Amino acid sequence: MTMRVNSKTGVRTPATLSVVAGLSLLFLQSCAVNPVSGRPELTLISVEQEQKIGAEEAKKVEAEMGFADDSTFTPYLDTLGQRLAENSPRKDVAYQFQIVDMAEPNAFALPGGYIYVSRGLLALSNSEGELAGVVGHEIGHVAGRHTVQRISKQGPLAVVFGLVSGITGLVSPLVGNIIGGVGELTQSAIFAPYSRGQETEADVVGQDIAARAGWNPAELSTFLNSLEREVELHQKEPRKPSFFDSHPPTPDRVANTAAHAKTLTRAPREPISPSRAAYLARLDGIVVGPRAADGIFQGHTFLHPDLNFFVEFPDKWPHENSPRKIVAVSPEGDAAIIVGTAAKGDDPLEGARAAEKAAHVDLVSKTKTISINGLPAARAELKTDAKAHLEITWIAHGGVIYQVVGLAPAKRSQTLQPVFQAVAGSFRPLSASERANVTEERVRLAKARAGETIEDLTSRTHSAWRKEEVAVANGLTLSDRLREGQVLKVAIAERYEARNRR
Repeated sequence: MTMRVNSKTGVRTPATLSVVAGLSLLFLQSCAVNPVSGRPELTLISVEQEQKIGAEEAKKVEAEMGFADDSTFTPYLDTLGQRLAENSPRKDVAYQFQIVDMAEPNAFALPGGYIYVSRGLLALSNSEGELAGVVGHEIGHVAGRHTVQRISKQGPLAVVFGLVSGITGLVSPLVGNIIGGVGELTQSAIFAPYSRGQETEADVVGQDIAARAGWNPAELSTFLNSLEREVELHQKEPRKPSFFDSHPPTPDRVANTAAHAKTLTRAPREPISPSRAAYLARLDGIVVGPRAADGIFQGHTFLHPDLNFFVEFPDKWPHENSPRKIVAVSPEGDAAIIVGTAAKGDDPLEGARAAEKAAHVDLVSKTKTISINGLPAARAELKTDAKAHLEITWIAHGGVIYQVVGLAPAKRSQTLQPVFQAVAGSFRPLSASERANVTEERVRLAKARAGETIEDLTSRTHSAWRKEEVAVANGLTLSDRLREGQVLKVAIAERYEARNRR
């Protein structure tokens, strides 16, 4: 039975009271005490939901970015991270630490205690204390539930309908089922910039726990300064998102963190690495720039030494390589070429069958078998409900079915079809000389000679970094005179020993 408010008396009837009571209960359940501020805050996400969101996003990080293949530094990072986590004001999460395979200097945190630093950030660091400051900062974001606050502000519908999981909106569901997501992580609310207040709070928390764990809290400001210099050095170059894209800098941030460090007392604990030289030794061999094991671009051609294939993309099409696919986008931004794997085996029609199953469309009957550079191949065309044209080529090579997808608006399909077919037609095994001459750059340590300058050392070691990059990477200036025996990081191009993954 439904009852209403008496319009004359204003007395609330049972139905109205039950609604008010329900809303009040929801409000009380949505309030929680923030472990950093100690103040109650409205949150629409429980700790259990937070952990579930974090676990789901962590799977995407591993799939979309991949982890750096390092069997020695990752355990060290975990040891450092767990020591910091012991001093975190938040104890209801299990912190996990990983190195993501990203050349740009970056660090980020997911809900539930997932902390990541990039190999590019490690290459820029110069001491254990600097790394501790950055990791402590990311723990501060988790402790302050900053990502949860950001999601909660979107309202309950954002949680219910999964707007935080990374929606590209770039392609129709049909196309998405065939080629998978493109750029999911950068679209996610989880990687949106933090507010100035959240950044300040994470700085304070990070420095506090670093000091309690035995590291110098002033080294966070030192590293932030290096980051600012590195960003300025490469500001005119096309780059993937880095630390300051999700952690906006403020003009006085370096000064503020330096000032806060002076108010803290550092605990008398020995560092894990006994000296700066010992820490730098851990960085020796870290890959900087593209990793050959993931395949590398040389201009607009792509070579994958381990999988033994070559493919040529259109000139002037911006491109990106990720663990799951290679994407090139037309200069106009309305067309794309995506190269990835579709299935295992030696029959290219297996790729068509896999795409047909994923997209729930009749595809195999429209597929014609062809040959590309002596390799078994197949090709199909498909028009989608989004008025887009797809040209899909499957190529069997080395026990893997590769998939080359050309995607364009229907009105541009005739113009771009020769481009799509040229890319697919360029797919071939590498020549022996191509495979043998693939190089990648790695951090190596060099000892300075008495009176040398950064320019002298850069030239003598044949560093792939120019002198300005060597200076920034070592926290020095070009005018600094080096001490005899002083250890510096340089980048050395080294031949890559290809591995056959079949």
